[in-house]
Amino acid sequence: QVHLVESGGGLVQAGGSLRLSCAASGRTFSTYVMGWFRQAPGKEREFVAAITRSGGNTAYADSVKGRATIARDNAKNTVYLQMNSLKPEDTAVYYCAARHSSVLWNLPYQYDDWGQGTPVTVSS
Repeated sequence: QVHLVESGGGLVQAGGSLRLSCAASGRTFSTYVMGWFRQAPGKEREFVAAITRSGGNTAYADSVKGRATIARDNAKNTVYLQMNSLKPEDTAVYYCAARHSSVLWNLPYQYDDWGQGTPVTVSS
C-alpha cells in the first residue's frame, strides 16, 4: 500500500497552465504504475493519464491529449501532471492513483490506492 497526497490545484483562467504533484510514501514507489483521474461535479470519475514504473510509457485520455504531460521522479517519490491550455471543462477534482503493476491501466477500479484529490477550477 502507498499513501498519496496531491497538491498544486487551484483557480486558473482558461488558456492557463497548472502543474499537479502527487507525493507518495514508502520506498517502493518505483514498483507502482501511477495514474491521474478527475471527477467533475455530478459526473463519473474519469481517466486523465497514466505512466509506467520507469516512466518510459504513458497514456492519455483523448480529452487532454496534446495538452497534458504526465511524468514521474522516482528519486522523489512523486508523479506530476502538467496541464496546459486549460479549458472550463477541465474543472474537476484531480486524483492520483497507484497500482502495483507493470502494465498501464485506465479505469478507476484497476487502481488500489488513491489520494484525497486536489481541486482545479478553470474560469472562462
